[in-house]
Amino acid sequence: MHIAPLSPHDPAELGGYELLGRIGHGGMGQVYLGESPGGEPAAVKVIKPSVVDSETRQRFAQEVEILKTIWGARIAALLDADAEADPPWLATEYIEGLDLSRHVARHGPLPSLLAASLGATLAEALATVHKQGLLHRDLKPANVLLGPNGPKIIDFGLAVFAESSVSLTAPNTVVGTPSCMPPEQARGDRPLTPAVDVYALGAVVLFAASGHLPYQAANIHVLFHQVTDPETTPDLSGAPDELVPLLKAMLAHDAGDRPALSEVVQQCRAVIEAQGFKVAQARRRLTTHTAATSHMLDSLLPTVVAPPPPTAPNDLPEGKTATTVVLPSAVPEPVPTLVDRPAPPSDSPMAEPQAGPASPGPAMAADGPSASLPARGGSGQRRHSAQARITAQRLREVYAAHAAF
Repeated sequence: MHIAPLSPHDPAELGGYELLGRIGHGGMGQVYLGESPGGEPAAVKVIKPSVVDSETRQRFAQEVEILKTIWGARIAALLDADAEADPPWLATEYIEGLDLSRHVARHGPLPSLLAASLGATLAEALATVHKQGLLHRDLKPANVLLGPNGPKIIDFGLAVFAESSVSLTAPNTVVGTPSCMPPEQARGDRPLTPAVDVYALGAVVLFAASGHLPYQAANIHVLFHQVTDPETTPDLSGAPDELVPLLKAMLAHDAGDRPALSEVVQQCRAVIEAQGFKVAQARRRLTTHTAATSHMLDSLLPTVVAPPPPTAPNDLPEGKTATTVVLPSAVPEPVPTLVDRPAPPSDSPMAEPQAGPASPGPAMAADGPSASLPARGGSGQRRHSAQARITAQRLREVYAAHAAF
């Protein structure tokens, strides 16, 4: 996730959150990276003062009330909010990592195993939202963050109660992302059903596996025509063959022809298991492949230097002198971009090259049909253990030489 510095006009603090940088913006507001007094990072969304009016506050308050009802392991949690503040703001869980759109742009499409894992994970998350009587209505690659603990869905600003007559948008108004929008939503049909999120998830999985969305056009009017025209089929070029039947079903023009989310999960599992993996193994590989390797938050915080040890004679036991201990610098462990996996046949989709070389790293135990752990005496671990032993021994010697007892 890109973090831009604050401008001179940005607030330094909101609702007790210290603002550290900008992480996004939209037509109605700005999103900042914030930190609570206890050090908890948060994405702090603020409505622009220029658009704050009674209607905007009402919509923002509705968004806050909706977010309070949404929960799930794959959903960015609401931390705090104040719709009556000036300006109104809300804070949600901060997820360090790229969104799916930027990850694919930077590293290329995911292999079918990982795309299927992403589909199963997000389908399960959306099913949890639907059980709460809600729809997302704006699922797209930019709203899927690839964090250190796996993918999470963000931005429920367009979510509405599925059975409620109250909407965040006026009647016959189309709001959302056209390239991931199902035909009934593009036409402005009401009421919408869970099938809208199934369609959008199909567009997300297609993008993850192929690098493009089902419809593309330079003109938004042409794009809307493509989406709503039953004779114009979605572009599935570049999608792995094993995912094409599922993607066709999820992107069906008629909402009634799309599978339920539970069926999406089962078909994604079938794709995973056909390659000799369990779904939990595939999810671990997805997380390892997509998780950010650097802690961007650390670079925004000032470095705190510990005070030097006391050197005055009165501060030391009688007969002792101060000694400075220089510890070896820490050597970071290599972080794999994709953990070791079984060697696939040459015609397997998993045999296709990944974007960028995979860093060497230890394989995960029992993580595939032929996975194995490296020997404990591996060279990388020997170097690490030797360094640790030397450091510990030096500390013990210094402590023994200068202890007061």
